[in-house]
Amino acid sequence: MSTTQSTPLEPLHLRLGARMVPFAGWNMPVQYTSIMDEHGAVRSTAGIFDISHMGQFIVDGADALAWLNKTLANNVAKLNPGQGQYSFLLNEDGGVIDDLIVYRVSETGFFLVVNASMIDVDFAWMEKHLSGDVSLKNESAAWAGMAIQGPESAAVFAKIFPDQVLPPRNGIVRFAVAGGDAVACRTGYTGEDGYEFFCPAGEGEKWFQAFVEAGVKPCGLGARDTLRLEMCYPLNGNDLSPTKTPIAAGLGFFVDLEKGDFIGRETLVKEKLEGPLEKLVAIEYTDKGAPPRAHYPVLNEAGEVVSELSSGVLSPSTGKGIGMAYLPAALTKLGTPLQIDVRGRLFPAKVVKKPFYKPATQKA
Repeated sequence: MSTTQSTPLEPLHLRLGARMVPFAGWNMPVQYTSIMDEHGAVRSTAGIFDISHMGQFIVDGADALAWLNKTLANNVAKLNPGQGQYSFLLNEDGGVIDDLIVYRVSETGFFLVVNASMIDVDFAWMEKHLSGDVSLKNESAAWAGMAIQGPESAAVFAKIFPDQVLPPRNGIVRFAVAGGDAVACRTGYTGEDGYEFFCPAGEGEKWFQAFVEAGVKPCGLGARDTLRLEMCYPLNGNDLSPTKTPIAAGLGFFVDLEKGDFIGRETLVKEKLEGPLEKLVAIEYTDKGAPPRAHYPVLNEAGEVVSELSSGVLSPSTGKGIGMAYLPAALTKLGTPLQIDVRGRLFPAKVVKKPFYKPATQKA
């Protein structure tokens, strides 16, 4: 029988009054005050999320780059030390096992951040396909992680670490802190400027508290979901799965079909040439309605069920019901009228351009 795991920050979450829920096998804060409040903080100032549940793999060795390029969909060879990229771990059919970020930290060394629920699956898959002079280590238990997101996030970093410069967008830097080394990665899952901060697990509470005391609002999974969906960022297990390809998900930009062979490439080449049979599209209510949720049926104009939502929320920024769904290619044109079935009530909607929201802040 599986048990729910706790991150190193759980005692602090409880002291801060968080409401905890099980997520991806972990006990995680869903909110502290309210989703609207926390969402607004990230869009206007800065918020902090516990991401200690996510996995960290270390890959090193003379053949590490070549092996990663055969294992992942994006082109790792394009990275210089200090740079990172979004990528996919695919099965032989081109389906997404996991989406992840790979950072190059040296000529032969790489730091991978993978999704929480997929740590064991990813590691087993990568270990199974290991070849050449490559070392693969799962260091997930050694790190505590937090994501600081929002227009004021960089200023907060400068306040806490006055002697350390944040890396540029998609960059990574490792630096010494009390208790060991820390890692700052300039990415994010909200559309705002921000970064991930990883530190030794035992130091996590201290640093999370330091960010809170510097004026950053603690945020839970609820706000994370509304923020990422406004940007149409996919959630693995919902919008991405082993039966869906990155091409169908509209994420072909993060796949390099010209770099040489990699797992799943053959399917993706064929799909790109012929066009996907279905596409992941953005759907928005045309009027007010009950909040859409994942798995709610999507109907065409004639009232026939054509799909289901892979994600759905009431957008705090736009005030509209928004969601994503894989639709047959013929129904993916912008403006296509649809209906969302919310527990037996139908609400009119349409296919719209991604993303739903455009942040005012510009990333460095």
